[in-house]
Amino acid sequence: MTFENFYHDLLDLAKKYEKQNIPLKIEQDLENNIVKIFGEKITSLTRAQNGLHDVTELAYATAEHHPYWNILYNSSEIANSVLDKWQSSLSEDDLSDIDWALKEIEKTLEKIKNQKHNHS
Repeated sequence: MTFENFYHDLLDLAKKYEKQNIPLKIEQDLENNIVKIFGEKITSLTRAQNGLHDVTELAYATAEHHPYWNILYNSSEIANSVLDKWQSSLSEDDLSDIDWALKEIEKTLEKIKNQKHNHS
């Protein structure tokens, strides 16, 4: 039994539910053993928030000594703030937090550039 077999069995199961007027959207990346199933109420915003959750988890799980950690972490924090307020307005505190995160990203980029120049 392979992941691809599982995927085809899953498609058969999804067809059963579609016959009962329960529309499902299935996306697959069989090369990486990924299958995503979305129900009819999924929106672009909730899909983006769900995908960003995975990025944020990676940022939290990545060791702080990794040279790109701070870029990933602060970028995901900015994106989370923006998506949380997608249908409303960013507050002054939100804008201040985003500005701080951007400065952190800029500092990290400079640090990476300096390390590259020192190793050249």
